[in-house]
Amino acid sequence: MRSSLSKQQSMSNFPSKGTALITGASRGIGAVYADRLAKRGYDLILVARSEARLNALSARLTSETGRSVTPLPADLNHKADLAKVEAKLREDQTITMLVNNAGIGSVARLLDADVEKMDDMIALNITALTRLTYAASPAFVARGAGTIINAASVVGISPETFNGVYGATKA
Repeated sequence: MRSSLSKQQSMSNFPSKGTALITGASRGIGAVYADRLAKRGYDLILVARSEARLNALSARLTSETGRSVTPLPADLNHKADLAKVEAKLREDQTITMLVNNAGIGSVARLLDADVEKMDDMIALNITALTRLTYAASPAFVARGAGTIINAASVVGISPETFNGVYGATKA
């Protein structure tokens, strides 16, 4: 039986499949993507608002898998932070996958929902996703390879289930 150190060393000896940049990576589906992709041989750039959670996840995944895991704290609803992630996607030629997972939802009835919160949801769920996709796509096309995964929701095909704005952002 191998020790965890030898397992880490043997996993890190496998060549990288490239780097996956994952938004909303500090918890939930994003953290699961990070875990699974690191175990499948991808190096990672993890993007989320919580620097503490990103650092903890990065340290754990590096320790468990031996992959290179870089935390990139950013709030994609802030233009400067979004621009920082866009620049990373344009400039880092090791990135072979973009997982657009960051998002927020609302279960408030439309008439009860705060329009500013709905605007923030549109900015994150649609605008940030679109801008990051546009930032990654040219390099992927030029290389003839690359993967973009956009996390959605079943509410996109059943908008009456929750707030109509949320359903529209996921459709």
